[in-house]
Amino acid sequence: MAQIIDMPKLSDTMTVGTLVKWKKKEGDAVKSGDMLAEVETDKATMELESFYDGVLIKIFAPEGSQIAVGAGLCAIGKAGETVEAPKTAPAAPKAEAAAPAPAPVAPPPAVYAAPARVEASPAPSTVVSAPVAAAPIVSEGRVKISPLAKKLAAEKSLDVRRIQGSGPGGRIVRADVIAAEKSGGAVAGKSSGSSANLPAGASPFNKGPIQEDRVVTVSNMRGTIARRLLESKTTIPHFYLEVEVDAAPLATLRAQLNAALEKDGIKLSVNDFILKASAEALRRVPAVNSSWEGTQVRYHSAAHVSFAVAIEDGLITPVVRDAHLKSVFQIGSEAKSLGKAAKDKKLQPAQFTGGTFCVSNLGMMGVDRFSAIINPPNAAILAVGATVEKPVVVEGQLAVGMRMNLVLSCDHRVVDGSVGAQFLGAIKQLLEAPALLLL
Repeated sequence: MAQIIDMPKLSDTMTVGTLVKWKKKEGDAVKSGDMLAEVETDKATMELESFYDGVLIKIFAPEGSQIAVGAGLCAIGKAGETVEAPKTAPAAPKAEAAAPAPAPVAPPPAVYAAPARVEASPAPSTVVSAPVAAAPIVSEGRVKISPLAKKLAAEKSLDVRRIQGSGPGGRIVRADVIAAEKSGGAVAGKSSGSSANLPAGASPFNKGPIQEDRVVTVSNMRGTIARRLLESKTTIPHFYLEVEVDAAPLATLRAQLNAALEKDGIKLSVNDFILKASAEALRRVPAVNSSWEGTQVRYHSAAHVSFAVAIEDGLITPVVRDAHLKSVFQIGSEAKSLGKAAKDKKLQPAQFTGGTFCVSNLGMMGVDRFSAIINPPNAAILAVGATVEKPVVVEGQLAVGMRMNLVLSCDHRVVDGSVGAQFLGAIKQLLEAPALLLL
C-alpha cells in the first residue's frame, strides 16, 4: 500500500510551507533517509526526508506551491502502483512579482529586515570603449534562487537581483547564472565615479518618484512575524527600563583578547559578551528567566539565550542553549555558526526554538538606543545600542567616555519593576567589570 508523505510541521509557528524544489521525480527509487524536496517554512528552507523505501509513484504538489501542514505532497509505494490524489488540493503557486519589493515600512522595534543593497546607477564613462550596460533590476525584494545558483553567483560576483530566473515560479537556477555571467550585465557593484557609494536615486538632482507603485505578496516569514509581534504588542503589558553602561573596560578587554588570540583565529564581538552577560544575569536574577502561561508562570532552570539575526525577508532568533554553562569563547563560536546558518536559511527547528531570553543588538548599525518588542513566550528582551564616545563626568572632572545604552523590555505579568531593575543592574555590573565574564 502506498505511503502518503504529508507536509510536516517544521517549526512551532508553521501553518503552510512552500514546496521550493523536488529532489526526486516520479518513477525514481527512494530509500529511507533520501532527501525528497526542499521546503520553505516561515523560518528557514529545509530538506524533506523520506522514511520509506520504494518508488516515488506520484507527486501531488508542484514546485512553487504553498501547501498546508498535513496536506499530501507525494506518494511512495511499489512500481506500477496507482494512488488517488488527496482530496485537499495544495494552494496555487504564489505569484512572483517582477517588480521590486515594497518600500521599507518602519518595522516594530524587535524586527529588523535587512534592506536589499541598491546599486548606484552607472555614471557616464570617459573611456572611449562603451562599457557593458548593467542588466535591469528584476527584483529588489525576496529573490528566489537555488542554493547552487546562489553559491555560483557569489563566486562570480553577480548581482542576483539582475538575473532573470527560468525555473519554476521565476526561480533562478544554475543555467541562469551562467547566462548572466556571459552577458556581463549582472556584475555586482557596476558603477563608476564618486557616486559609487550612493544608493540609486540618492543624487540631489533626481526629482523623479522614489520607486514604482506596486503590491507584493507577503512571504510566509513576514506574515508570521506580523502575527507574532501583533500578538506580543497587544496581549503583553510591556514596560521599559534603560541604563547607560561604561563600555570602556569591555572595549579594552575585547581588544586585548582579540590581539592575543588572533593567531588562533578567535575574534570576539561585543555581542558575544552581551550574550554571556545576559546568561550570568539570569543566574543572578532567575525570575526574569520565565514565561507567562495564563494560569501559571513557568520558571526555566537553564538560560537558553537567543539573539536576533536580520535575514532576507525579516528576522530569526537562533538560540545559544545552556549559555549559563558556556564560556564567552564557546558562546562566540556558536553564535557565529548559528548566525551564518540563519543567513543561509539552514537553521533546524531545534536551533531557533525554546529560547528563554532574547537579545536584539542594533549597535553595529549605528543606533544609539531603541526599545524591542518581547519575543513570546519570553518574559523580557534586551535592546543593545551602539558604543559612542561622549562627554562624561568622572570624579568631578569632565572627560571623554565610551557609553552604551541598554533597554530592557519586560512583561509586567511576570517581571515587576524592581526585578527588571535588578536584572539590568546585574548586566551593567558584569559589562563594566568584564573580566568576571571570563571566570
